[in-house]
Amino acid sequence: MKPRILLSVKSKKEFYFDAINNCGGIAIEANFSNASSDYDGLILSGGPDIHPSYYGEEINGSVNIDDERDKFEMELIKKFIDTKKPIMGICRGCQLLNIYFGGTLHQDIENSDEHSSSEGYEPVHYVKSQKNSFIYDLYGNIFPVNSLHHQAVNKLGDSMEVTAISLDNKTVEGIRHKTLPVFGVQWHPERMCFSKKREDTVDGKLLFEYYINMCYK
Repeated sequence: MKPRILLSVKSKKEFYFDAINNCGGIAIEANFSNASSDYDGLILSGGPDIHPSYYGEEINGSVNIDDERDKFEMELIKKFIDTKKPIMGICRGCQLLNIYFGGTLHQDIENSDEHSSSEGYEPVHYVKSQKNSFIYDLYGNIFPVNSLHHQAVNKLGDSMEVTAISLDNKTVEGIRHKTLPVFGVQWHPERMCFSKKREDTVDGKLLFEYYINMCYK
């Protein structure tokens, strides 16, 4: 039976649904009426900045904060952590997972022009994976990804470890929990597969397939 994946998303929903459904899952959009762990997995999508009060800081570069979403997704994470079900974080979702486990963020990275664009396109840059990670198994040591963010992981959360980092060693690009089925990536794999597949990046499909396989009971 296909795993049912709860998806917390606000924009570009069709890209996430396309990726999940084409990789063997059933995507179900999260809302207040179905905010439970009665699903096989949880995906936290990209979106606005997270309020820095969650990691003990004042606003110093964070913008477009959605307090309601922050609270809702923190509660969702707890429910899925409590049941030890798989969680995948994408961009904002990756950052939120790090914060949940006690980590912090760079509120505005110094080289944000290399990772985002005000003109609507997604820059592409290379990242390198850790050789003992599933990211390495999927994509090898060095590979190109898209990028659309101005914040990034700073201090790692408890029991979190880096799986990928930018080629210049300045920006954490992937993390995972050492014992729980929880991981995140800073890039947007849903915009690198199927109808959004790109010739200048690796195929995001591999990451979704890996995650969906984690969600089979």
